[in-house]
Amino acid sequence: MTTDAGAPWLVAGLGNPGGEYAANRHNVGFMVADLLAERIGARFKRHGKAQAQVVEGRIGPPGPANRRVILAKPMSFMNVSGGPVTVLRDFYKVPVGNVVAVHDELDIDYGVLRLKL
Repeated sequence: MTTDAGAPWLVAGLGNPGGEYAANRHNVGFMVADLLAERIGARFKRHGKAQAQVVEGRIGPPGPANRRVILAKPMSFMNVSGGPVTVLRDFYKVPVGNVVAVHDELDIDYGVLRLKL
């Protein structure tokens, strides 16, 4: 899988909607998306075509490394989040290689980060 350096990136923070899940480990994707949105000074808004909240912004240093990014929090349960993510990917014309899903993984220890392509 390859990425398109000039195309936007979609960072989908996965979790479960609802206050009862807010501080749950399963919602680490939402937590990361919230932190990134805070860092770029943006607030999530409801997307009109996808069951998701989104923020559009730029991340990175000034210059060519600065990238357009769409942060998303699908407002569906994790096991059905693929639908909203696909709608957003198509809407924003994000190549598959430029989609990042942030989620918990119960098979690895808490606090351990694993990246895979």
